[in-house]
Amino acid sequence: MYLSDMKVGDKGIVKKIDAPENIKRRLLDIGLINGTTIECVLKSPFNDPIAYLIRGAIIAIRKNDCNKIEVETI
Repeated sequence: MYLSDMKVGDKGIVKKIDAPENIKRRLLDIGLINGTTIECVLKSPFNDPIAYLIRGAIIAIRKNDCNKIEVETI
């Protein structure tokens, strides 16, 4: 499943990031790497952006970028 498919309260583990290099670099800089546990904490109106808890910080990610991140739910 993709990160954007998660519902509020769902937790998952990042399996793959298939994004352009500039976006991938920004995601890596915020700690979003393979094996990272991530939790969906808030969806804004129209589901864009979506807030996630990543390594103790809440980060908002655009839905377009979330569609490039594969996760496995836990």
